[in-house]
Amino acid sequence: MCSAPTRSELDSPLGEIASREVGDEPASGSAERTLRLMSLLAEEGRPMTLAELTMQLQLPKVTVHRLCANLVAGGFLMRDLDERSFAIGPALRQLAFHALNHGTLRGLRHSVLKTLVDEIGETCNFTTLDGAEVLYLDRVEARRPLRLTIDVGAHVPLHCSASGKLLLAHMPRRQRDTVIRRIPLPALTPHTLTTPEALKAECDEIVARGFARDREEFVPGLIALAVPVRDAQDKVRAAIAVHAPLARLSMAEAETRLDALLRAAQAMGRLL
Repeated sequence: MCSAPTRSELDSPLGEIASREVGDEPASGSAERTLRLMSLLAEEGRPMTLAELTMQLQLPKVTVHRLCANLVAGGFLMRDLDERSFAIGPALRQLAFHALNHGTLRGLRHSVLKTLVDEIGETCNFTTLDGAEVLYLDRVEARRPLRLTIDVGAHVPLHCSASGKLLLAHMPRRQRDTVIRRIPLPALTPHTLTTPEALKAECDEIVARGFARDREEFVPGLIALAVPVRDAQDKVRAAIAVHAPLARLSMAEAETRLDALLRAAQAMGRLL
């Protein structure tokens, strides 16, 4: 029989906690608790302390501590900047990426993008939030000259891309303000928003109007529009965006494609 953890074990650094707890636990019970913990962090969309996890999961503190230790060791969770909270780790984000791009659903989502590109004649992409960056889940290139190619699986910054600003804008306000305060805001072009105040004001405008603009903020001469993709609970989970060279498409002309983008976003939301 396993002995009860000592006080020193409970107070030790996370990586040093013994992978045991009082009594024996069936593997199925441990797996269910692990999945509940990861689901809670993913649903909350923010780092959470051990105390918060313990309270919401209604599990013993030592159990949650052990689960976190195992998940951190496997890369599924990671310590947040303040070292007291846990956040989604790279292995879990990669798992989510593969899940979103799996099999039949991936083909159906790609078909939505392809139909959209055929309708509006410009490159479109499907993106989601990955930590403090935008992750490209899928894209369909328009067969036009002057294209910007970004591979599926690539990341772009939050503060200067249409999708990034849209996903940022739809975070809970406290989380959004924390992210803006912590991420770098480099000027990639003369038009990039580089102050927290300007970015916060832009986020408020995005929520009010329902879509986000990139006015040559990421790449000189390139504009983009992004609209939210919502799940069955009306939570913004991803974005669909169109981008094109300003020499070929003005921002005013791009906004005439908003209805098509919104229809595609609704169709994509049913495939999440």
